[in-house]
Amino acid sequence: MTSRIPRDSRLRLVRPRPLAAAPTAVNQRRPRRPAPRPPEGTPAPAVLARMARSGLAAAARVARWADTALGPGGDAATADGKATLSGPTAERAARDLGLSLDQVRHDWDTARLAGLVEVHGDSARPGWRLRAWDRDDTAVLRGWVALFDAWSLATPEPAEEEPAAVAEVVSAMPQVLSFLQLSAGPVPVDQLLDLLRQRVTELRTERCEVPYAADAAGPPAPAAPGPSADADPAEPARDAELAPLLDWALHALASVGALTCGDGQATLTPLGNWAVWVKLEQICVAAQSPAGNIEQAAEDMLRGCAQLRPNAARAEYRAWLAARPVGSAVTELLVAARGEDALLRGLAFEALRVVGAPAEPDVRAVVDVAALRPYALLWLAEHDGVDPEDAHEVLTREEATWLWVDTAAAVADHGEAPMLVRHLESALQPTVPALLAEVRAVGHPRTVQVLVALAAAHPDPALAKAVRRAAFQVHTGG
Repeated sequence: MTSRIPRDSRLRLVRPRPLAAAPTAVNQRRPRRPAPRPPEGTPAPAVLARMARSGLAAAARVARWADTALGPGGDAATADGKATLSGPTAERAARDLGLSLDQVRHDWDTARLAGLVEVHGDSARPGWRLRAWDRDDTAVLRGWVALFDAWSLATPEPAEEEPAAVAEVVSAMPQVLSFLQLSAGPVPVDQLLDLLRQRVTELRTERCEVPYAADAAGPPAPAAPGPSADADPAEPARDAELAPLLDWALHALASVGALTCGDGQATLTPLGNWAVWVKLEQICVAAQSPAGNIEQAAEDMLRGCAQLRPNAARAEYRAWLAARPVGSAVTELLVAARGEDALLRGLAFEALRVVGAPAEPDVRAVVDVAALRPYALLWLAEHDGVDPEDAHEVLTREEATWLWVDTAAAVADHGEAPMLVRHLESALQPTVPALLAEVRAVGHPRTVQVLVALAAAHPDPALAKAVRRAAFQVHTGG
């Protein structure tokens, strides 16, 4: 019997469709949550952006200088690959801008934390926010919020303090800031110290840190009646331990423009008040996770998103990410991507696209991992500003073929036969024999299963036979 489709028929060159957009996906139509309104008295976004531009003017000035003076072919911007401005570059900037070395370094660090400059190894380049600084209020506010999130890096921590104690205070400060925001006015520092002490105690209790002496001493003796019966003798020591750290935290937040300190009181600035409100709203959104995956591990969350439309899946990723520190969330997503399920690999990098710039170092670190390399290269290309439609051009032919097989594996495991047949049309190779030859050459571990599934799904007997023969040859090593 002769097939109506030639054995080496041309394949149409089309971009693969996102797996989350599969026809079998369930379109979750949920009522839109009304856009929340900021607290009464909060300035308009344009006014807030103007405040942010004013506060970051010095950082923007240094970033623009770097853009002009350290363009392609210019001197190295950093000395250690860790974003520390090199000595010669700092001296040159100080001369050109009429600033001291310390001021240049401070403004450089601020620009980096706000995303006005991006450092890659020993070179720097302007961030996308710098390009949009004068015309896009949203970009300005996002830059300021990025700086606000990094407040603990804006001012060096006290050298004499233990790193563990510093980490506890950083973890406890969101509750202190929430209290300041809800108070809507000046709050005595002594009151904030008491709140900080309570929160740090809660954190230690959650880690089950019970003093050894308390276990050895047995049950406490009954307290003598009197005014001091309820006093905790450890409280003065704890206050003395936390007071300098609270002072450091408040001054660090003041240095980024989030609050003001004076006369023993602290008050959120309009920008700080707005930013804390935004963070609280993010927590509320996370608590109302669209599909209920907020408490799941990354792998289970991604499986839960597999049947969602792209917009619904991105909303779920945002909710899941809002409930976690960025660093641990990125690590968890990359662990899920390293697994055997190709669908989770693709979805993990979709979630990393929602993370954005904070995920770049971790994504760059997995470029040499064979299973993740094509995904990481596409992510980095899009992050660098390449149009998503053209990002595939950064892949070699072998990498693109490997990605085609990996995507086919995901379709074979989770999709339907017609979807796998349509995936055949997205191959780069112009003919089926050429595709099979290159698929065999890349050595993807799922090659045999993919070819067997494709042969079973394709309606053309001659083409299916050729695919089955290729699967057998790969299986036997022929």
